[in-house]
Amino acid sequence: MKELFLIIGAPGSGKTTDASLIAQADATNITHYSTGDLLRAEVASGSELGKTIDSFISKGNLVPLDVVVNTIVCALKAAPTKTIIIDGYPRSVEQMMEFDKVLSEQNEICLKGVIEVRVSEEVAKERVLGRNRGADDNEEVFYNRMKVYTEPLNEILDFYQKKKLHFIIDGERTIEPIVADMKELIKKIQSI
Repeated sequence: MKELFLIIGAPGSGKTTDASLIAQADATNITHYSTGDLLRAEVASGSELGKTIDSFISKGNLVPLDVVVNTIVCALKAAPTKTIIIDGYPRSVEQMMEFDKVLSEQNEICLKGVIEVRVSEEVAKERVLGRNRGADDNEEVFYNRMKVYTEPLNEILDFYQKKKLHFIIDGERTIEPIVADMKELIKKIQSI
């Protein structure tokens, strides 16, 4: 059975970098995905699902929730490793509920943990605005992204806490101890 870990955190929390480094360090055992990459890969594959996704993306429309979840689950089932990390998902209560429903209806993937990389808004803002990446890294965009992240957060955390799947990593440190702690946490959860 595949073991899934979801990594969530505010913009600038380092969740994508953390997940990437963990997977790169243990590529034979851990696969890292982001939902955007999965959708783009499915489109590039030319599959029927990819054509459906492209029919929405090419028109600038959001891909329907069930299609996104189906894409994720298909990728998870086909992943080359037993352990899979997805960062930045779920982003909404609706995504969480649909994903939970789909996972509960199959027996190939087990959600083992939802790891929150916790940082203060101040640290997140410093990191995002310090990136100097372009027009999307300004205060207005940052606050909007924080709002999108924080609005559903309590409900998402409550849901996973009740399932005893929520874990917290202090994301306000340097990358090395964060990644080391996350690796250790994943190993600990897998041994339960």
